[in-house]
Amino acid sequence: MTQSVVVQVGQCGNQVGCRFWDLALREHAAVNKKGIYDEALSSFFRNVDTRSGGDGPDIYKGKICSLKARALLIDMEEGVVNEILQGPLRDVFDSKQLITDVSGSGNNWAVGHKLYGCQYRESIVEKLRKAAEHCDCLQCFFIIHSMGGGTGSGLGTFVLSLLEEEFPEVYRFVTSVYPSGEDDVITSPYNSVLAMKELNEHADCVLPIENESLFDIVNKIHQMVNSGKLGSTVKQKSLVTSSAGGAKAVQKPFDAMNNIVANLLLNLTSSARFEGSLNMDLNEISMNLVPFPRLHYLVSSLTPLYTLADVNVPSRRLDQMFSDAFSRDHQLIQADPKHSLYLACALLVRGNVQVSDLRRNIERLKPSLQFVSWNQEGWKTSLCSVPPVGHSHSLLALANNTCVKPTFMELKDRFLKLYRKKAHLHHYLHIEGMEQSCFSEAVASLSDLIEEYNELDATKGGPRTDPSRLKIAV
Repeated sequence: MTQSVVVQVGQCGNQVGCRFWDLALREHAAVNKKGIYDEALSSFFRNVDTRSGGDGPDIYKGKICSLKARALLIDMEEGVVNEILQGPLRDVFDSKQLITDVSGSGNNWAVGHKLYGCQYRESIVEKLRKAAEHCDCLQCFFIIHSMGGGTGSGLGTFVLSLLEEEFPEVYRFVTSVYPSGEDDVITSPYNSVLAMKELNEHADCVLPIENESLFDIVNKIHQMVNSGKLGSTVKQKSLVTSSAGGAKAVQKPFDAMNNIVANLLLNLTSSARFEGSLNMDLNEISMNLVPFPRLHYLVSSLTPLYTLADVNVPSRRLDQMFSDAFSRDHQLIQADPKHSLYLACALLVRGNVQVSDLRRNIERLKPSLQFVSWNQEGWKTSLCSVPPVGHSHSLLALANNTCVKPTFMELKDRFLKLYRKKAHLHHYLHIEGMEQSCFSEAVASLSDLIEEYNELDATKGGPRTDPSRLKIAV
């Protein structure tokens, strides 16, 4: 079994990370009834003898002593990390896994990237190396961050470039939460575009997630619950309702929104953690879904969605689940892949599903999806036999599709609206090492990315051409 280390940066990154660790523990507890430390647990957790202060070797045999998350928690404000350390997850983290400051990054990418990056570089590297040393076979770093703030976007992408420098062989998966158009952070377009340049250059795979999509999904859940459709009820002590129970927690939708992202990560890593008839390694996602290095943005859709939020809705029929995965309602980004061009697509299925079910549904859906001419069979599939808690099956679809382009175009437009007026630039330019060229290079990098998607879109609907094969001289 391989191991992965999660690096959660900034307020959003740590809040999503908190939900992820909580749900991961629940999932393993439901499967691992005997409380034995097994290979599945070792992928994200160490088993530590606390008497040795947590620095001793992991205990690989027998009962669970004390589980420690393979994680690094970074935030330049203490609030969220302190909340986690005072909450039910406090024993899963060690003080040696935390890097905090008190002043925050003031929603400024340059403060996070240039100022705190330099200041905390050695400390971050040391803690990353420590986390890597505790792994037998480190396969992947997961970075969870947001694009709109200062710490998540600035320091988050600084950590990403550090990982490439220090661990060039280890895959870098980034979960990036993009701000909505009505974002209350006025500088979020600057932060997002500056961060995009770093993602283009240093990530292996990026899972873009839009706040707006998550908000819409959570609203739909509450509408279903309140209308009483499908006999749906909210389970008591439900995660969607924070910990209050009842459906009155609409005021705090962030827990439910973060839950959806956490479930995306659980499903993404299920094959690396549990047995299945068709396992898929994380490196296979990058190898099969990213034909061009910079076009590594994968659109994710999850099903079931409502039940993820602990709402009792009858489970969807298997074939319906596959259809849902290709509908706009289940996307974690506001995009329309069906009318755009697929470069490749992965289906990660959990539960009691057969290979024949997979094949049948791919054949059924294929005619309605447009794949690029040179990769008509660009499907990657995985079957994990352990379903999510409380469900018979689930499906995560990851599509490398040109439908991400409108998101990037809108981001560029919002950036240029500010940049043409030189609004708020002085807040960035007084930070040492930050120059105006950083802005022009970042928007140029984003424009190049959009142009690459344009070139692919231009081939849509053209004749299917098989690539010419090499001729062998006899």
